[in-house]
Amino acid sequence: MASAALEPWQAAAPRRKRRSAERQPRGREVALRDLEAQPEADCGVVLRRIREAGKDLLLSDFWSLALETINSCLTKHLEQLKVPEGTLSEALRNLHLDSSTNESAVTPGFIPGENPVPGTCCWKCVCYGIGNFATCVIARHQLTFLLLFLEKCQIPRRHCWVYDPLFSQLEIAVLKSLGVTVLSENEEGRRSVHGEPTIFYMPHCGTALYNNLLCSNWSVDALAKMLIIGNSFRGLEERLLARILQKNYAYIAKVLKGLEELELPETSQYMDVFNDTSIHWFPVQKLRRLPMDTWAFREEPDYQDCEDLEIIRNKRAPSAADQNLPWQGSCPQR
Repeated sequence: MASAALEPWQAAAPRRKRRSAERQPRGREVALRDLEAQPEADCGVVLRRIREAGKDLLLSDFWSLALETINSCLTKHLEQLKVPEGTLSEALRNLHLDSSTNESAVTPGFIPGENPVPGTCCWKCVCYGIGNFATCVIARHQLTFLLLFLEKCQIPRRHCWVYDPLFSQLEIAVLKSLGVTVLSENEEGRRSVHGEPTIFYMPHCGTALYNNLLCSNWSVDALAKMLIIGNSFRGLEERLLARILQKNYAYIAKVLKGLEELELPETSQYMDVFNDTSIHWFPVQKLRRLPMDTWAFREEPDYQDCEDLEIIRNKRAPSAADQNLPWQGSCPQR
């Protein structure tokens, strides 16, 4: 059988930065080629491992603690979105943001699914950079978190867009079978929310990806509709020299005083999976207190002087069809 031929699974070494495509271990590439040799059977292998990861996550201390953080942040964001009072209380009840474990969620055939309550979904979701989840344990746990997060927040999977330039054809097939929408083009994070409340799930992505995302939504109204789950912006401020942050990642530097950040819990079981990960949102009151010239800034990032860019660039010029894709864009022009 296909599953019997697979190499033993090993967790990737602890890391804070995403590996570039050139530095992927050869053993992982071999395992991925073996998996793709029989795609139908091996989709089942990957889905089984996602189920196993889902059961582990649901029963973990990390998940119950993470839900407390998520609940706090999403409650504030719903209030900021000015959901009517009656609808707000109903929406909060229907988010299922409690740590109780449903018995059906730990059965052998379980894959986190979607049972959204009609009319209660407030957000869309975009996921960048989870990596090769078919062969990497860390990436698989990050995908499982996404699926559970969508279910808890009542976001239908068809309202979740996913992309990583490293995805294999097998992984794309698995994602489509799970019901999420796989993007076909590398947006480099340049996606505008276009007035739609949107959660961006970007664990351990390159700093330029976050900077591009902010650039493409550089206004009070757009940022107020966003949440970002990804590398701690406060951590970036601490690790990078101020002149480097301001020169190479100007949009992150300028918005630091206009956001609130809640760290995801750190537990030994998921230390390498969600280390340095926070939920970020942008209170309107804080954004409006930023200097007025903040919003006049419109420089397009180029990253020519960045020694370690940590993202894979889109080498192909966008076609006319690409330019008409929904939500895609660059920095707003004056």
